[in-house]
Amino acid sequence: MTNEDVFKALRNVQEPDLGKDIVTLNMVQDIAIEGNYVSFTVVLTTPACPLKDMIKNACINSIKLINKDAVVNVKFTSNTTTKRSDAGAVLPKVKNIIAVVSGKGGVGKSTVAANLALAISQGGAKVGLMDADIYGPSVPIMFGVRGERPLMIEIGEKGMIAPLERYGIKLMSIGLLVDEKSAVVWRGPMASSAIRQFVTDVYWDELDYLIIDMPPGTGDIHLTLVQTVPVTGAVIVTTPQDVALADAKKGIAMFGQAQINVPIIGLVENMSYFIPPGGGTESPDTKYYIFGKEGGKRLAEEYDIPFLGQIPLVQSIREGGDDRVPVMMGDDEISKRAFCDFAAHVVRSISMRNANIEQAKVASVVS
Repeated sequence: MTNEDVFKALRNVQEPDLGKDIVTLNMVQDIAIEGNYVSFTVVLTTPACPLKDMIKNACINSIKLINKDAVVNVKFTSNTTTKRSDAGAVLPKVKNIIAVVSGKGGVGKSTVAANLALAISQGGAKVGLMDADIYGPSVPIMFGVRGERPLMIEIGEKGMIAPLERYGIKLMSIGLLVDEKSAVVWRGPMASSAIRQFVTDVYWDELDYLIIDMPPGTGDIHLTLVQTVPVTGAVIVTTPQDVALADAKKGIAMFGQAQINVPIIGLVENMSYFIPPGGGTESPDTKYYIFGKEGGKRLAEEYDIPFLGQIPLVQSIREGGDDRVPVMMGDDEISKRAFCDFAAHVVRSISMRNANIEQAKVASVVS
């Protein structure tokens, strides 16, 4: 076998999301051949790629078609894609910025944001979580860092805040800077100023994904964020019932306005159904649609945006948030699988958008 033989064989391996073969996409590197032994490296668009095993098997099968005795070693590395056009400005080393939003409170947005960050991180990506919910910060409780304070560090000649680190991700929240017993009674400009500081004065360093847990609704903080940083896209969180769906539509409409124009990565339906612990006397697969059935899926179809999945209503998710151990770090395999599937859809959607859309830009909002 020669290098050309290997390239020819691998032209039959498609990158499913990008719709081209991995050779055309320049994803194949470091080919080494010694007799029947063949090794090469496939460069993925994200370390959290959910299609890694499928690509690996396709590569091995393609090589064996030209040499049935081949011993194939497929190695992986990654170069997380980005469409940022403002390198050197704010968050210069952050490749993708994801806003997790909801039209109303009480739909589990913070839980979704926290476990999305953890699920992507467990795939090997560098991830940060910014709690932008100034009036109701949840990150300190959910990650067990209540009472801890971030340190100041010197970066060049500038003093910056070092985010806390927990479970392999970087964290920042207003709850880490003020007494949790004190209410944050700030007017809009003060809250917006805090968000700017979280962006410009916190040393996030290199990140593949920065997840931003936005406050519920639509308002000053949302406008400040899109005016300050180039948001890659927004994830809309809803529950299945009509009252939540009505408010989710407002969130979709906000990011679709011409002067904001932030792409919608997709919509995820939280608290989709209830599964009794252990299944009781019924089948363990029995699902109770307490808040209605597939309302989020219908809404995604109505607005022609990707449906990112359903997160069940499971006691361990609530317990994880309250007990300072998010469900992604627990033992509930049903919930972990739901969040992993959801995260896989998010990173795939971002990779596809980065391959096909124009560069992410800071919005210019007319006040």
